[in-house]
Amino acid sequence: MAPRVLISDELSPAAVAIFKERGVEADVKVGLAKEELEKIIGDYDGLAVRSATKVTEKVLAAATKLKVIGRAGIGVDNIDTKGATAKGVIVMNTPFGNSITTAEHAISLMFALARQIPAADMSTQAGKWEKSKFMGVELFGKTLGVIGCGNIGSIVADRAIGLKMRVIAFDPFLEPERAVKLGVEKVELDELIRRADFITLHTPLTDKTKGIIGAANIARMKKGVRIINCARGGLVDEKALAEALKSGHVAGAALDVFEVEPAKQNVLFGLPNVVCTPHLGAATMEAQENVALQVAEQMADYLLKGAITNAINFPNITAEEAPRLTPYVKLAQQIGAFAGQLTETAIKGIRIEYAGEVAALNTKPLTAAALCGVLRPILGDGVNMVSSTVWAKDRGLIVEEVTRRQEGAFGGYLKLTVHTDDYDRSIAGTVFSDGRPRIIQVRDIDMEFELTPDMLFIRNIDKPGFVGAFGMLAGEEGLNIATFNMGREKPGGDAICVVALDAQVSDAFLAKVKALPHVLRANRLHF
Repeated sequence: MAPRVLISDELSPAAVAIFKERGVEADVKVGLAKEELEKIIGDYDGLAVRSATKVTEKVLAAATKLKVIGRAGIGVDNIDTKGATAKGVIVMNTPFGNSITTAEHAISLMFALARQIPAADMSTQAGKWEKSKFMGVELFGKTLGVIGCGNIGSIVADRAIGLKMRVIAFDPFLEPERAVKLGVEKVELDELIRRADFITLHTPLTDKTKGIIGAANIARMKKGVRIINCARGGLVDEKALAEALKSGHVAGAALDVFEVEPAKQNVLFGLPNVVCTPHLGAATMEAQENVALQVAEQMADYLLKGAITNAINFPNITAEEAPRLTPYVKLAQQIGAFAGQLTETAIKGIRIEYAGEVAALNTKPLTAAALCGVLRPILGDGVNMVSSTVWAKDRGLIVEEVTRRQEGAFGGYLKLTVHTDDYDRSIAGTVFSDGRPRIIQVRDIDMEFELTPDMLFIRNIDKPGFVGAFGMLAGEEGLNIATFNMGREKPGGDAICVVALDAQVSDAFLAKVKALPHVLRANRLHF
């Protein structure tokens, strides 16, 4: 029986043709209510969506046959990826199909903002001819600050340089050599905030980037700065921006994305120095066609051949390789995620060592999984196990792979080292005979433990009293400790503690842990 795919959002007719040509039945049912989707999804092997369809826990529960969800575009906020993974459903996206279109929209908004084009158009069509009212500014010679200089940000920088603007960029993963090649000046965020005449955002929405344009940073900006956001709602504190626009400190803002969408009401609406568009970054004929064709090809290849491309929750692995590779793929991603969540400065390079039996495997998906783990905590869900190598290359990261014969007590292991300007941090792990990954070394300190969803990493001085103080603190908070793993460099020296908890710790509890005697650092980890 031929596999069946439901297309629940608008896709190009050419995408439907690809499914049918490949032998996949494709039903187009756009605009389904959530109850209708839940009622029929059980009949389909695949679901193709854009951003309108919400693939919720209830939809997944009803999707008894579903094998793959294809997102025509990059963002998967509308898909319960964790739930899909738990059900063994592959989630694919098309991460680079709309990069040029989004970059061009940012440049268009910058022009519109500089010359007040929307307001001038409305005034002129109303027969007012208010020529003196709409005094604009040139882009020539101005400084553009690009926050996030990845695929889209680098295209924006290139176009701005063509307009003879000075471009400065903040991106923790942008290496100096890559910045030189792009023709931009790499700076820290504080310097970008102080120097830029225009600021454009091209970074994912993560815990670290949420509200990156907030009251404190706005206060440090030049008077008369103009802000453009075509990336994600939530990067900008809209209330703080509205106040700064009203006071005149910010001369104008152009936004294509908002904290709540669809944005029917917003604190920024109605302000005279604001340009708004309804999330049009990817809305060109070319981009829509590209991502639609890509998602159709990817889904058909998976359903018919088992090939996996641009998966959010699984790497490229053939059916023959899967039984041996899968546990090591999980290990590589866990080690990467461990390192990524602990890295707070710019990464210069990543070294991955494969020793013993793992060195004889196809290590390409393992490297991709490790890079995905490292990059995703900062760059967000747009990074997957396939696109992670592209993200790393775009940022000029030096990725070194080393294979070696068996060393030590383990038949095979994987060791990842993150290089920064300030330090090198290494984490090693292996897969035991039960097929479950284990961490065996952190910062060259031997210790053995299994990763769990919610953990706490603590670095402390090896002095009496820490363990008791932490235990009392956890008890007072009502937190149950599942496992408690410790290791040290030497008596009285640096020590590491990795605690598995039954629930994620609060900010307040984390602050209390950091305040304990002898504690040097404490980080919340989630896997």
